[in-house]
Amino acid sequence: MGVGTSVLAIDAGNSKTDVAVVAADGQVVGAARGGGFQPPQVGVEPAVDVLAEAVTRALAQAGADSVGHVSACLANADLPVEERELARALRRRGWGTSVRVHNDTFAVLRAGLLEDAEPRGVAVVCGAGVNCVGMLPDGRTARFPAIGRISGDWGGGGGLAEEALWHAARAEDGRGGPTALREALPAHFGLPSMYALIEALHLGHIAPARRHELTPVLFATAAAGDAVARSLVDRMADEVVAMATVALTRLDLLDEETPVLLGGSILAARHPQLDNRVRALLADRAPKATPRVVTARPVLGAALLGLDDAGAPPETHARVRSHYEGGTPAHRG
Repeated sequence: MGVGTSVLAIDAGNSKTDVAVVAADGQVVGAARGGGFQPPQVGVEPAVDVLAEAVTRALAQAGADSVGHVSACLANADLPVEERELARALRRRGWGTSVRVHNDTFAVLRAGLLEDAEPRGVAVVCGAGVNCVGMLPDGRTARFPAIGRISGDWGGGGGLAEEALWHAARAEDGRGGPTALREALPAHFGLPSMYALIEALHLGHIAPARRHELTPVLFATAAAGDAVARSLVDRMADEVVAMATVALTRLDLLDEETPVLLGGSILAARHPQLDNRVRALLADRAPKATPRVVTARPVLGAALLGLDDAGAPPETHARVRSHYEGGTPAHRG
């Protein structure tokens, strides 16, 4: 690859996919949105078929059949072996001369770095799940398997919802202490009790995917002062900072001024209790870290990573960033 390479940027999460075609000069000439990317549930090729639908529309809008380089940041690309397998699957589609696959957390990291910054920092994403990565300009990275409890993970939106249900169920049947979650969780679905909610979830009367709706209920209950809910929010902050601190340590960045980018729906919402605790803990454990909330669309990060691979000049990076940020920063202190 070299300067002047067009890029197909793909950011594929569990629930949706964003695609952008970036011309060699940094102009975004095609874009599309598609469904979620879930190879563990449907298999690699059917999952890539979902990407293909959005990619085909974006390339058609750009008036192209293929590009010079494909930069794909994909959910469920949690291990290097999975990245390699998915890269092979994308190469078979013939969308670009070269292909590079990253875990989707790298898109948040690259999108959140300042416009004139080199690719150096750490990102923690807390959305449906939780993950953390770090990168240095020399190509070194820090990452976690981030595949659930078997890899030591706790929290994220799904995990918080499960914890809230657990505490609420035990509050109702007497095995646990009192918590306002006992009333708040079933009330969200118009149900009178935790027993009724447990039954509805177990029998499929409430779709499993709707459990994520309970995470905002947890935060609202915590904000109202419930001790159990507040303890879960505090633990989520502890997990975010633990991951960030480990990544900084692995990359020898703990004693250097380093951005720590906070992304995903839960961290981007800036719930005061969570946000304040994350910042306080980082100030104590990694005082030179600079936390920033990333609100830019992660497909920007996928595009910038592709331009990095292509050796594109700074003005090309700036042009694609301006397209997504409207000329204003998409991160906050």
